[in-house]
Amino acid sequence: MASAMAAEKPEWPEAGDLVIATIESVTDFGAYAKLDEYGKRGLLHVSEISSSWIRNIRVFVREDQKVVLKVLRVDVEKGHIDLSLRRVTKRERIEKMLVWKKDRKAEALLRSVAEKTGMSVGEVYAKAGALVEKEYGLYDGFEKVVKEDIEVLTKIGVPEQIATAFAEVAKERIHVPLVKVKGVIELRCAKPNGVNIIKEAFTNAKKTEKSKVGKFHFYVIAAPRYCVEAMADNYKSAEDLLQKVAESVISHVDKAGGQGTFRREK
Repeated sequence: MASAMAAEKPEWPEAGDLVIATIESVTDFGAYAKLDEYGKRGLLHVSEISSSWIRNIRVFVREDQKVVLKVLRVDVEKGHIDLSLRRVTKRERIEKMLVWKKDRKAEALLRSVAEKTGMSVGEVYAKAGALVEKEYGLYDGFEKVVKEDIEVLTKIGVPEQIATAFAEVAKERIHVPLVKVKGVIELRCAKPNGVNIIKEAFTNAKKTEKSKVGKFHFYVIAAPRYCVEAMADNYKSAEDLLQKVAESVISHVDKAGGQGTFRREK
């Protein structure tokens, strides 16, 4: 993005950096590649394409292909950048591609925030994006808003108007997959108002166990058995929430003179 975000990146990469590049032309001695994040051109020499013998260079690289390359040398005065494909591990390639894709998504989301607020992208970045990027990472900040709410932005100094637009864009454009866990609560209460006590236990749990990390709901299987489901973006958070909710319900019934048990379901 030719915006304030781009201004944050150095003009030249450094030796050892991993870069996203587009192969522009392929020759017998290697390939020329454009470094997408810098707008510079570099040389991928044939000796740096593969550790194995190369019969046909185009088996490894072809025009318009997106690749992750390692920067070997940078000569700013001559404008030369030497690159390597063979020195990039599979893990490095996957991780760099993921980061790059997240950055591109974040830039698109930031443009949508700018449209919503009537500001320029540079203005939104200066007032909010830079704060979010520093605290969470820009794309991760958008995801965090979906999972929690605008407080994650306002507490780090993002103006409420922009934070609201961030939240709206995030909820429209980002789907955060949730994992679901469930268990069965058995409740018995022989008191005359036992049915009401059990209802109160669930109502109380809904009020007191509101969670920023996930959500939950109950339904009747067949009295005295009730199912509770908890959903969060990871299993530990979902399990913790499930346990907390079950303990809250059972504790309420126990205090009122009833009994309750909980069983985690696979």
